[in-house]
Amino acid sequence: MHSAIATPQGDRIRWVELPGREPTRVYVHGLGATSPAYFTASATHPLLAGHRSLLIDLLGHGLSDRPTDSDYTLEAHADALATALTAAGVTDAQLIAHSMGGSVAIVLATRHPHLVSQLVLIDANLDPITPRAGAGGSTGIAHYSEAEFLAGGWREIRDWVSAHWWSTMRLAGREALHRSAVHLTRGTDPSMRDLLLKLSIPRTYLLPAADGPLPGTDALTAAGVNVVPIPDSGHNIMLDNPEAFARGTASALTGPEEH
Repeated sequence: MHSAIATPQGDRIRWVELPGREPTRVYVHGLGATSPAYFTASATHPLLAGHRSLLIDLLGHGLSDRPTDSDYTLEAHADALATALTAAGVTDAQLIAHSMGGSVAIVLATRHPHLVSQLVLIDANLDPITPRAGAGGSTGIAHYSEAEFLAGGWREIRDWVSAHWWSTMRLAGREALHRSAVHLTRGTDPSMRDLLLKLSIPRTYLLPAADGPLPGTDALTAAGVNVVPIPDSGHNIMLDNPEAFARGTASALTGPEEH
């Protein structure tokens, strides 16, 4: 395991690192997840193996520290990640980022462009979301006040989400989980979608084919974003259809002619 101090208070971000050639690939998980659990199989898949790969956990999640004094905005997540990547000697990385991690990756590429050469977004959040009661993800978590969530709302979320998701969600700091969800549902200004449209690096967006056309696909495509539906998958594309995910990601990163 590797780590780097990511805040002035000395909080550490940690990651599992696989050796290999450049460019470095950085795998970033979603809300309540952890990159080693969600991405090890993908990073070692024959179509994707061989590059230096960092399976990194965002601050407040997984193996990383869980400070209670962070606001856990998308910008704060991106800046802490940038500090860790800089300490690891990473520049011009290829980011493969899921869900909230995709939102963080967009903000990272905007605020720290020297760190990111390419984005593969996996069903990432691009727009604000309205919180609502009775949901298990960010929309449900953000419906609680922080006091309500810490006092017992987290137990309701535990009972609503799948056992698979809870197995990693329980590792996140509860303040981190709630604040991350609140800021994810609020989004950024300009929005993550607008930031993505303005980036000039290669960008690919993978979505479950069953979810239908991605809203705003025409504008994304016109701006150079490659939108790729992945069959037989839900939100966790890399777990639901690992072969199709590996093919789509490898094609996005290196070009279909090499595979």
